[in-house]
Amino acid sequence: MRQSFDETTDPSFGARHLPRVRAAMAEQGLDGLLVPHEDEHQNEYLPAANDRLAWLTGFTGSAGAGAVLTDRAAVFADGRYTVQVRAQVDPAQFEILSLENDGLAAWLEKAPRGATIGYDPRLHSPDALASLKRAVGKAGAVLKPVEINPVDQAWGDERPSQPTAPVVPHDDRYAGESSASKRARIGLAIREAGADAAVLTAPSSIAWLFNIRGGDVIRTPLPLSQAIVAADGSARLFLDPRKVTNELPGWLGDAVTLEAPEALRDALDRLSGRSVLVDPGQSSAWYFDRLEAAGATVVRAMDPCTLPRACKNPVEIEGSRQAHIRDGAALTRFLHWVDTTAQETLPDEREIAEKLESFREATGALKDLSFDTIAGSGPNGALPHYKPVTRTIRRMEKGSLLLVDGGGQYLDGTTDVTRTMAVGEPTAEQRRMFTLVLKGHIAMATVRFPAGTTGHQLDALARLPMWMAGLDYDHGTGHGVGSYLGVHEGPQRIARAPNAQPLLTGMILSNEPGYYREGHWGIRIETLQVVTPPEPIPGGERPMHGFEQLTFAPLDRKLIDVALLTPDERAYVDAYHAETLAKVGPLLEGEAKAWLEAACAPLK
Repeated sequence: MRQSFDETTDPSFGARHLPRVRAAMAEQGLDGLLVPHEDEHQNEYLPAANDRLAWLTGFTGSAGAGAVLTDRAAVFADGRYTVQVRAQVDPAQFEILSLENDGLAAWLEKAPRGATIGYDPRLHSPDALASLKRAVGKAGAVLKPVEINPVDQAWGDERPSQPTAPVVPHDDRYAGESSASKRARIGLAIREAGADAAVLTAPSSIAWLFNIRGGDVIRTPLPLSQAIVAADGSARLFLDPRKVTNELPGWLGDAVTLEAPEALRDALDRLSGRSVLVDPGQSSAWYFDRLEAAGATVVRAMDPCTLPRACKNPVEIEGSRQAHIRDGAALTRFLHWVDTTAQETLPDEREIAEKLESFREATGALKDLSFDTIAGSGPNGALPHYKPVTRTIRRMEKGSLLLVDGGGQYLDGTTDVTRTMAVGEPTAEQRRMFTLVLKGHIAMATVRFPAGTTGHQLDALARLPMWMAGLDYDHGTGHGVGSYLGVHEGPQRIARAPNAQPLLTGMILSNEPGYYREGHWGIRIETLQVVTPPEPIPGGERPMHGFEQLTFAPLDRKLIDVALLTPDERAYVDAYHAETLAKVGPLLEGEAKAWLEAACAPLK
């Protein structure tokens, strides 16, 4: 099974590892050290060799940070990991604080005056580093780049080896466009940005541009590597030779040169006198420092692969449709199990997550999960991104709710879906809250909007039914999703936080409003949807974008209070269920198919 439950770390890490890190700090004359979760590639999910925060603290969440001073230390995590961070980190060694609302920067503003706080320039983007520099400056302290990371120094021989998973071609029948065509497009974008070349450090951009996939990172098929792409579309790809498969050189073609990672420093130095595009939000400060020292002119601009990667082509969209139908059948088998067998056996969250994965495995097409499954029973479901860890695992409970959020990585697409299910007979209040969330979900699924509209502008639509009842939720409404790449992909998102990126044709986003009653249960409904081309509306004056639904799996009709739905909302649910039955039904048989037919019947 691919599911992981974070049992490789424990709270004793802090007591054992903090002294070693402080000793390494002292050797370098440091009074403090920043320990971000991100690695040299700014990855969300990390190979074990790069998970410095987990080694130091025990915390294995995908978003967090650490800071160490000579007399105190802190770990910062966002709201997704409230329970997990307290289960994994020793509070006697670390303050456990929120990452949100500039939590790390605020903590650094209280650093000792005159302190020298080290940071590894390979692990911080210039954009992220800027706010930390301002915070340290307010404290009268200074940030100092380090050549050798004290965590790496303290980790020593115990540190795992860097991953060497083979890098393989991602066939054009899935990619929808050849690498040569993509490189020509990116070369033109580099010229239009006034640059001679671009340095790419995001593995997702490299995977997309060269039509390759790897296995260096759990949950995302990424090859850890870097590339320099010239304005003529030729490229140098810096890849560990141990990852190079026999077919890879021929797949890449003569215009792409494969080189060892050790050659990257010299390659950057040779860009002296050239204009080089680098993304200050995705590439680490080390690249900017190196290029400027070499005498290159740095052009700070968005990674030129970001938007083309986000706007899926017709082949990728069709692949996503097929992946979601396949995944929907697996999810439907799981929902049938939850509504029948599990109602009697009341399994725990670990068993629930493993059962869902077993149905996805049974498709024969699953390459990996797209993230660790969130299975929250009762009060754990009220933690928006709870993940089962040993100390907190609960069983399903009669009279409560079960929230399950999971997804799969398939060659033709990446899935992410959340369903909330009643355990036993739901209460009137549970039905009311579920239906308010559903109304917001429907509003986002059916909205039409003009070109130039951002997800920030749409976010309130999903919240409005809850706002009118004096309620809200504290996470975004939607994130971008890749094509057999990251389940979290920018730059598009739907959230309260301002975001200037318009939603463009072919972008895939989640639609996931929720409600969380602390200490009791949580509700979230999530499907993925793709932005459709702008089309005229009868009687209208401007063409409008919309969303096509990609995810198909039934909603728990026991939780729908039909009296709270408008006629249009009710019609949407009936149409969605009819389409679910039409698309997913042919992949099922026996009891599961009969259950789906009943689950997708028109609302009464």
